[in-house]
Amino acid sequence: MSRQPKSPTTLDDQDVKSFHEYLSKSKRVLALLGAGLSASSGLPTFRGAGGLWRTHNSTDLATPGAFRENPGLVWQFYSYRRHMALQAQPNAAHYALAELARKMPGFQALSQNVDGLSQRADHPAKQLQLLHGTLFEVRCADRAGCGYSEVNFTDPIVPSLAIPTSGGPDEDPTTNTARHPHQQQPSLGGRGGGKQDLDISNITTPLPIPHPPNSPTVYPAAGYVDEARERGARVCVVNMDVNDVPAGGWEEGDWFFRGDAATVVPRLLEPVIGKVDGGGRGRAI
Repeated sequence: MSRQPKSPTTLDDQDVKSFHEYLSKSKRVLALLGAGLSASSGLPTFRGAGGLWRTHNSTDLATPGAFRENPGLVWQFYSYRRHMALQAQPNAAHYALAELARKMPGFQALSQNVDGLSQRADHPAKQLQLLHGTLFEVRCADRAGCGYSEVNFTDPIVPSLAIPTSGGPDEDPTTNTARHPHQQQPSLGGRGGGKQDLDISNITTPLPIPHPPNSPTVYPAAGYVDEARERGARVCVVNMDVNDVPAGGWEEGDWFFRGDAATVVPRLLEPVIGKVDGGGRGRAI
C-alpha cells in the first residue's frame, strides 16, 4: 500500500526514532548518492531550473556525441566542473557515510557523483561504487582506442582552459600533454548506460541520498532501489524536494526526510557512527 510520508518540513522525531531502530538491526545497507549530497558542499546540481551552463543544457554536454561534435565546448564545461569540485570540501554527510562504511562492513554506497568528494572524505574504496566515473580521469580521444588513461588533478588541465572562461570562444583547446601527444577527453560513464552487476542480496535499508530532482526515480540507478525493495528492504529517502517520489512509488514503511544532507544524514546514522564532526574530518566524537 502506497502512502505519502509525513510533513517533510522538519525531522519528525517519531520517524527518526523508527529509522534509528531499524538501522540498528540492519547488517546490509545500500545508499544511492546523488547531486544533492554535493550541493551541501556548494556544488551546482545542473538540474531543474538551474540546469543550464552558458545557455547549454548540461545533460546534452555529458555525452560522447557532444564531445565528437564540439570537444572544445565540452572541455570548457568539464574544466569548470573540475575547478568547482577541487574548490569544494566534503561536508558532514560525506564524512558520516564514510564512517558508516568503516563501522558497518555490509554497507555499500553507489555514487552518481563524479566530483571526488566521497573519496576525499576517506570513504573506503571497497564500499564505494562510482556509477559514472570521475571528473579527474582522462583518456585518449582517439576512437581507435590506444588505451591511454590517467587520473589528473591539474587545474586547469591545460592553460587554455583556465577559469574563468566565460565569454570566450568555443574553440577546441589543445588538451594533449607531453605524456600523451593526442587529444584527450573526460573519461566519464555516458548517460543511458545499463545497470552494473552488483550483489545487493540481503540489503535491508536502501538509503537514497538527495539528487535533485529525482535520483531514486531515474534508471538505471533506480533499478538498485527497486531490486532491494523486491528482496524485502525498506526505503529511506533524504531530499529537499517533497515531490521526489521513488520510481515504484511510496510503500508502507518507507521514510522520507526533507532537509540539507549535511544536517540530516549524520543524524540518521547516529546509532551506528555516533556524533560526527564534519569540520573534524568526520570522525566520531
